[in-house]
Amino acid sequence: MDEKSSEIKEKIVHRVIEEEMKQSYLDYSMSVIVGRALPDVRDGLKPVHRRVLYAMYNMGMFHNKPYKKCARIVGEVLGKYHPHGDMAVYDALVRMAQDFSLRYPLIKGQGNFGSIDGDSAAAMRYTEARLNKLAEEMLKDIEKETVKFVPNFDESLKEPSVLPSKLPNLLINGSSGIAVGMATNIPPHNISETVDGIIKLIDNPDTTVEELMRSVKGPDFPTGGLICGKQGIISSYARGRGRLIVRAKTSVEDVKGKKRIIVTEIPYMVNKAQLLEEIAYLVREKKITGVVDLRDESDREGLRIVIELRQGSNPEITLNQLYKHSRLQTTFGVIMLALVDNEPKVLNLKELIQHYIKHRKEVITKRTTFDLNKAEKRKHILDGLLIALKNIDNVIKLIKGSKNIEDAKSGLINNFKLSKEQALAILDMKLQKLTSLEQDKLKKEYESLLKLIEELKSILASEQKILNIIKKEVTELKEEYSDKRRTQIVELEKELEVEDLIEEEPMVITITHAGYIKRIRPDTYKRQRRGGKGVIAATTKEQDFVEDLFIANTHDYILFFTNKGKVYWLKVYQIPEASRQATGKAIINLLALSKGENVTAFIPVKDFNPALYLVMATKKGTVKRIPLSLFSNPRRTGIIALTLEGRDELISVQLTDGAKNLILATKNGMAVKFSEDDVRPSGRTAIGVRGIRLKDVNDEVIGMVIAEDDKTLLTITENGYGKRTLISEYNLIHRGGSGVINIQCSERNGKAVAVKAVNNEDELMFMSKHGIAIRTTAKDISVIGRNTQGVRLMNLVEGDKVVSAAKIVKEEDNEKV
Repeated sequence: MDEKSSEIKEKIVHRVIEEEMKQSYLDYSMSVIVGRALPDVRDGLKPVHRRVLYAMYNMGMFHNKPYKKCARIVGEVLGKYHPHGDMAVYDALVRMAQDFSLRYPLIKGQGNFGSIDGDSAAAMRYTEARLNKLAEEMLKDIEKETVKFVPNFDESLKEPSVLPSKLPNLLINGSSGIAVGMATNIPPHNISETVDGIIKLIDNPDTTVEELMRSVKGPDFPTGGLICGKQGIISSYARGRGRLIVRAKTSVEDVKGKKRIIVTEIPYMVNKAQLLEEIAYLVREKKITGVVDLRDESDREGLRIVIELRQGSNPEITLNQLYKHSRLQTTFGVIMLALVDNEPKVLNLKELIQHYIKHRKEVITKRTTFDLNKAEKRKHILDGLLIALKNIDNVIKLIKGSKNIEDAKSGLINNFKLSKEQALAILDMKLQKLTSLEQDKLKKEYESLLKLIEELKSILASEQKILNIIKKEVTELKEEYSDKRRTQIVELEKELEVEDLIEEEPMVITITHAGYIKRIRPDTYKRQRRGGKGVIAATTKEQDFVEDLFIANTHDYILFFTNKGKVYWLKVYQIPEASRQATGKAIINLLALSKGENVTAFIPVKDFNPALYLVMATKKGTVKRIPLSLFSNPRRTGIIALTLEGRDELISVQLTDGAKNLILATKNGMAVKFSEDDVRPSGRTAIGVRGIRLKDVNDEVIGMVIAEDDKTLLTITENGYGKRTLISEYNLIHRGGSGVINIQCSERNGKAVAVKAVNNEDELMFMSKHGIAIRTTAKDISVIGRNTQGVRLMNLVEGDKVVSAAKIVKEEDNEKV
């Protein structure tokens, strides 16, 4: 017992656990990297694929031989080379037989080997397989000592560490795998393009990646599709890493006035059944619009997915939505990582081809050496046979006189100066070789052997000849196996943006006095005859009303200006769509406003026309004119439209054509009418210039309107009095003056609170601070002179005051929509 305990103690090794864990993990990592997950740069195969192909080669399962059960192949691989689970081997075999997984399948399968819908292959006992002719090119010359053989898992057999691989398999079939801490994802390529690239690099070793790309245009996936843009390809080939945008191949059909999208090719590694489920879900969730039916019409002729569209739907918009939200567009992340001398390395296109050429040079050198040795051995034998034929009578006499084979062999060696091998060959020679015809054959064979030996030696002595052989062999591959490119490479004008998913169509925008906004489709409103009652455009909260209503395209902008001199953008499609009865959404919830910031003006614009201007006015009487084009670069957080001094605030913004007249009105009842030409255009961050001189420190600007002589200027005061005056009565003067009396701000009237440019048909709403609102028509308000007190417009209780006035968009106007 003591002896046993001492033996156990001797076997115990003391290690720090951190060091042991580190070393064990590194060992495991390298085992996964080298032995399982990553392909060898020379033949493009992982160990399991290499073992399957080699086992089938040994079993004689060539392309022109009968199929054999996959269970038999898997058993052969498991028992001799790959001591892992049977499904790991079978899955590898199945993948090599799927024409939607490999660009050039290496195995020919018979039976159910799965489908692009994600169906699994049948059990291995039902399916059969044999090598494809292409795979035989991978194994060609393996018996000529061209590659290194290593012991199998139990050292009972030998297996190749790499295949001779006449086929540039890593490039034409690609590879994918996840190791520990790294992954590879090499896309497949067209064999013709790959061969052209190999030949180009052989002819000129200094060829750049850019020059190689003139031959190797880009990946060529087995399922076709479109690669959008070349930038991802350039990055992948130059750095070994890149992102490819891969789209389905689609077309649009018109059947009886209805459009349908036809999908004939889908991105690589996309499951068709899952794709259909995904599209159906997106349609239900209304992320994809305009789709009324979806069906799979795929058959033996090929893939065909039909997406039926609603009458009048724009197929381009629906396609953009499909690309954005579904796997009709995917990203293929290229990582060209492979094992180089059992070390993982990320390689560019040139390096991948260089390693293939280097491997083929080694294979051809070893093959030529093998053939040379074989030829020289045969020449040596023929040398002996020719000596025997030359001295045939003496040779026959010597053999007849010998007691046994050993004596005959010794006699031949001693008398004719032959080697042991030559002597045995003479003894094995049949008498029929003595005929003159057979002797001529031996002499011709000898002469051809001399030529062969000379040629083989010249090949080994010349690297250029070896390279020429590589060129010849890959050219043969191209001639026999080339096919047309399946994946098209198309230019991508721009990355898909949200706007590309939105159909251009008119929308009715309503904005209420309290700051609620929404958009409604025009067809919501019924066209009515003159005199109709109209329909309600919006349900508003108490004391709220629709202050503005206009039609804008979904791709148009609305500029929102705030009291702090900033401007924010919203596209019309970003405004929530709602029903006629809905209130809408508060503007402040759609914009990234800061504390104390509120919207004081908004301007809808289709584009940022440099011929148009924005004129701004502040409480302290500053005005500023700025070209609309300076607001063409929107930012979510807004930008400065006007720099304000002190406690000044932006109160009004007007869109002009550069030739308008404007009126500024103040709280103390003054007004100035001036031409916008008096305000020179300035930059965004400029302060502006004086628009009106405020005599009283407590005076401030209450509004700015565009002065059109065919309209009247409505002014209302805080005590509920007001008037209309013809705009033509206001003389045009230079900006910066004190202006003229607009309304008398007597004790009866109080201060002015609002001005509006109106005509007789306009409707107005006046609001008091106690929440009292009165609605009236402009024609009911008298048109009187400037320097007057006006008339009562609103009866107020003691302590109440008018705080605002606004023009109302009449519901009947909706008839025009």
